[in-house]
Amino acid sequence: MGRSASPGSLPRVETVEDVLALVKEQGGRVTSSRRLLLHALFDEPGHCTAEELAEVVQAQAPDVHLSTIYRHLEELERMGVVVHAHLGHGPATYHLAAASSHCHFVCEECNAVLEAPDELFKSLSKSAKTRFDFEINPHHFAILGRCKDCRSLLEDRG
Repeated sequence: MGRSASPGSLPRVETVEDVLALVKEQGGRVTSSRRLLLHALFDEPGHCTAEELAEVVQAQAPDVHLSTIYRHLEELERMGVVVHAHLGHGPATYHLAAASSHCHFVCEECNAVLEAPDELFKSLSKSAKTRFDFEINPHHFAILGRCKDCRSLLEDRG
């Protein structure tokens, strides 16, 4: 997979039409499957797997294959419109980059996903850069642990 746009260079897209204009600007075609996928991304709250997005698209266009959805998602990610994250042990999830820049905590017990603001990771990012000359991307993988409710249940059992 190619490199995606860096967080500081994300394009300003607020509507499906904004994204389609960007696609055309970069030499891509506006297809019905791409338009349906974009509507699904803008309409579906939170993080969706490619399979979930394909279900939404296929409800209106049954002939659109999952491989087409993956190709469109890869292109949108390369353009900086979409980001993907691995939230625990399941498949990658996708969401609009402009939706807000955030990191993820996933409970290992109940699989709850908590979105944490980027500011929480500023000192870690700075330390990694200073000590190891390494720039981290905290958005790609989730940090696993236990949520408050699951910790309470485990403490009550113990």
